[in-house]
Amino acid sequence: MKKPASRIREEITRLQDQLKHAEAREAERIGRLALKAGLGEVEIEDSEVVAALEDVAARFRKPGGRTGRQAGASVPSGASQGSGGEA
Repeated sequence: MKKPASRIREEITRLQDQLKHAEAREAERIGRLALKAGLGEVEIEDSEVVAALEDVAARFRKPGGRTGRQAGASVPSGASQGSGGEA
């Protein structure tokens, strides 16, 4: 049995709402992590932050790339090592 167009539209609306809420949760999580890493105190253009985050995302998307659990001791010089940083 085929769904009527009105039912499909309702389903699309419901899914769009779910997507909006999921994106908001993800944005809040990334924002908290960025603040924890000290990005809130850095004076930098948004475009530079976006470019840097795209590089980070690409690094973790690579097949065989490191994950957060596997990252371990290797931290590039100048990078924050978590909450034990400067205040």
